Amino acid sequence: MAMSPFENVSRILIRSTNWIGDAVMTTPAMGAIRAAFPDAFITLAAPPSVAELFSPHPYCDRVLVFEKKRLHRGIQGLRRFARQLHDERFDLAVLFQNAFEAAVLAFLAGIPLRVGYRTDGRGFLLTRGVKAGGREKLLHHTDYYLSLMERAGIRGGSGRLRLECTEAEKACARRLLADSRLWIGINPGAAYGSAKRWLPERFAEVASALAWRFEAGIVITGGPGEEDIAREIESALGSRCLNLAGRTTVRQLMAVIEQCRLFVTNDSGPMHIAAALGVPIVALFGSTDPTTTSPRGENIRIVRKPVPCAPCLKRVCPTDHACMESITAYDVLDAVESLRLDAGL
Repeated sequence: MAMSPFENVSRILIRSTNWIGDAVMTTPAMGAIRAAFPDAFITLAAPPSVAELFSPHPYCDRVLVFEKKRLHRGIQGLRRFARQLHDERFDLAVLFQNAFEAAVLAFLAGIPLRVGYRTDGRGFLLTRGVKAGGREKLLHHTDYYLSLMERAGIRGGSGRLRLECTEAEKACARRLLADSRLWIGINPGAAYGSAKRWLPERFAEVASALAWRFEAGIVITGGPGEEDIAREIESALGSRCLNLAGRTTVRQLMAVIEQCRLFVTNDSGPMHIAAALGVPIVALFGSTDPTTTSPRGENIRIVRKPVPCAPCLKRVCPTDHACMESITAYDVLDAVESLRLDAGL
């Protein structure tokens, strides 16, 4: 019988994706790696925001930050990081990032086994390259990464999204939300671009209605660059909300979201964080495709209006933003009511 190419693998490098939402959707595939190599030391290489998402995480033992805009910028920076990885003596690299650069990095680091999709012309740099055909392009992103593992011969795990907050992080979030009320999260931003964003005034209308309907506190979440959108909603709500947009780290954001009993959100990284933490979600989709990037889990409702130009996958709408303009506050409130009994609200 031929020996498995993964026999004697003890040190594994995972190159994460660059976006928080995509990274969350890789966690079932990371679980397969952990299950297939239970005794291996697993290191995750990721950009700063994604690195924080996994610091800590049960599916990796350590996180290395790949700072492409600073320390690891340009060819010299790439070589610097490759030398660092070379010194680690990894046996296997699993490349969730599809870019040519990820394969070059693993090759320069001298990692003997290199697994990834044959995308971006990098197939010759992989020792176990998997073709990303038409079927893979139609898969939900979670299944896309799981398919890579399955076809490479790496199997196991629960197949479920997974994120975990520490007890200290949970306690900090409870102190921040120091109130006995039910908390509802409103996430009006989307880092990819404005085409994915619903109108702030309609988020405010929904938040106001939900605060009254459930006697709830409203917490507005968001990342850097989304403060203006959040302030617009805060202004409409007055003192009836807690605006945390741009004021939390990724880990703090996770802990706050976990405390919410409902999360109303655009297609975004925080949406996938909520899904991984088991928070009930009402998600609004316009320019993006829910068949590939919808939140995975129970107690989820998708709000979407079919228009001829959607999904276009553009960052900025070149026309009238009809996909989002056509979604009313009543549509979202109807989705919340549909979710209410299932989610125990």
